[in-house]
Amino acid sequence: MSRRALRRLRGEQRGQEPLGPEPEPEPEPEPEPEPGGESGPRRGVGNLYELINNEEESEEEPSAPEEAVGSRLKGHGAAGNTREAESNGHRDGGALEHQDHSTVKPQPNSNKARKKKKKRKNKRTPVSETPEDDDLEDIDSLLEKIEETNGHSHQVLSGVIADSRPLLYVEHRNLNPENELKRYFGARAVLGEQRPRQRQRQYVRSTWLTAPKDTWPRYSRTGIGMQLLETRRGVQYFTFEHHREYQQVQFKFLDAVESMDPNNIVLLLQMNSYHVDSLLQLSDVCRMQEDQEMARDLIERALYSLECVFHPVFSLTSGACRLDYRRPENRAFYLALFKHMMFLEKRGCLRTALEFCKLLLSLDPENDPLCSLLIIDFLSLRAREYTFLTRVFQEWESHRNLSQLPNFAFSVPLAYFLQSQQEELPNPERGLARERAAQLIQHALIMFPSVLMPLLDRCSVQPDARVASHPFFGPTAQISQPPALNQLVCLYVARTHALWKDPVVMSWLETSVHEVLRLVEANDPAVEESEQKRKVRYQSAPRNIYRHVILSELKEATAALPLEVMSQPVMGFDPLPPLDSVISYTRPERTNQPSSESTLSLFFRSLLPNFNLQGVRRELPQSWARPAGVCLCALGAGGLGGPAGDSPKSAPAPGELDLTQTGCLGTGALAASERPAPAEQGGAAPR
Repeated sequence: MSRRALRRLRGEQRGQEPLGPEPEPEPEPEPEPEPGGESGPRRGVGNLYELINNEEESEEEPSAPEEAVGSRLKGHGAAGNTREAESNGHRDGGALEHQDHSTVKPQPNSNKARKKKKKRKNKRTPVSETPEDDDLEDIDSLLEKIEETNGHSHQVLSGVIADSRPLLYVEHRNLNPENELKRYFGARAVLGEQRPRQRQRQYVRSTWLTAPKDTWPRYSRTGIGMQLLETRRGVQYFTFEHHREYQQVQFKFLDAVESMDPNNIVLLLQMNSYHVDSLLQLSDVCRMQEDQEMARDLIERALYSLECVFHPVFSLTSGACRLDYRRPENRAFYLALFKHMMFLEKRGCLRTALEFCKLLLSLDPENDPLCSLLIIDFLSLRAREYTFLTRVFQEWESHRNLSQLPNFAFSVPLAYFLQSQQEELPNPERGLARERAAQLIQHALIMFPSVLMPLLDRCSVQPDARVASHPFFGPTAQISQPPALNQLVCLYVARTHALWKDPVVMSWLETSVHEVLRLVEANDPAVEESEQKRKVRYQSAPRNIYRHVILSELKEATAALPLEVMSQPVMGFDPLPPLDSVISYTRPERTNQPSSESTLSLFFRSLLPNFNLQGVRRELPQSWARPAGVCLCALGAGGLGGPAGDSPKSAPAPGELDLTQTGCLGTGALAASERPAPAEQGGAAPR
């Protein structure tokens, strides 16, 4: 209860105290009024009903002063708040004094007062809402201005937002997998156990790619930086750079890899907790040991380490920032994004995985070093982003020839068909989508007939006698296709066969297959034209496709890799480096290593990592040259191995180890200019 209401109950008024000094009475404890409780008549209150009215007025204190001084405010508009309060006190006291000597009927007056207060409150409500509406309008106008400056606008057509943003535009909210999990399971299920920890957590830097965890070591400067190289036609070209201290750690990491002992990498991470290549390599080791949680945690820590050194103008969402994969410093960011995307797909965070795929493709859409186009259709279908997939096909088909990739040739018509099954779309749009789907799936079956039978086999569907016995879809189609096309077909079938198991989809596919057989029997010109295209194209796949297959870890696709790729050693932190790498620094000479090592010494080092043949300086005969060894891939892709040929691609480079009996780290090839000379290594067998 306020002080003014307390004075009313006691019958006191302001300004009526005696001016002269009076003997102060002994202080007595003042009984505080109990709200809602029963009490006897108090001093200065002539009627019990008056007490009820005064309490109601005191509860609605903000509106009472305005009613009491409504007539006085006209003459004293410039008076301050203090004078108004004092005048209110005098008037209230006079009113109480007058009510003490008069008979009052409080019940009707209280009802009228309540009605008046309710009316005045209702009248004041729209006035109080006006500033909030103005603030919302100001916020909306500011957001529109920001979007216009960034070049992103939204057009509202018939209640549907027509997205006119760039194709590879990335939204920050979709980079957090917790937001997607909240939509599936609710915030209470996702953040229920994390809320108490976050209250006691220390301040950490906020990031978009990953959320730092309490179990991670404290972040400090790692020696990595980012530099803006140039800006051409509105596109900014960046690169990561390794400072001198980070280069020394990188050299120690290469020594730890050559030791073939993962414990050396663990020791290196204890001293340098955010060394990116060590985190990537150790993540592969943990994944091979089926410790998926630790492997995913190490990848997230690597992303966090790289994001903390972003250039101030480097943007994840604009789609206008580029990183050159030919530079070894930039490859760690590509690989960390790809592996994080694969972990998200396995967790079921498909919308988040698609957003990371768009980010990965936006870093270099022209070259696409990790061939993100081979998986973006799969993620779009699983995330039910059919509109995005069809938009990619429409905008890039003219200059990228996406229909020549089996994954786009089959996934785009599937997206149109699934879009036609959505009931919320109007009937005309659904009909157009179904017609477009039938047209594109027939073209895909004519262009790539070798996809049908493996796809039906993986879906456990037995084709009818006409399809199984027809030579167009029979075994001849698989045997006659080029090796590069066989690689793409195996990759697509192994990855997306589960999307075709729906009975509705299979029935639609069956109808299209019979229509294609009718065109083949009618000698349609498109059939002969497609056959000629298959013979001319797909002779050899580019290096980025092989890199994508190795990172995808699909057994069917890995088994179809050519021999020259299988014979090369592959490292998890740099699989199949580009042949035209741009090297910024080289590995220094090491004089503490023996001048030469035989195959026997390499074998002992594979069994005993600490074994080192010291003091032996004699040259081995040519017959002791390193034979064709077996290379176990550190990616766990089923043991890529084969003879090491004499071609430049498959020839072992100095510093490479072929025998990895431990199966933990595997062997790897450094970039061309990072490889030390034979005299520096001292351990390379004569060629």
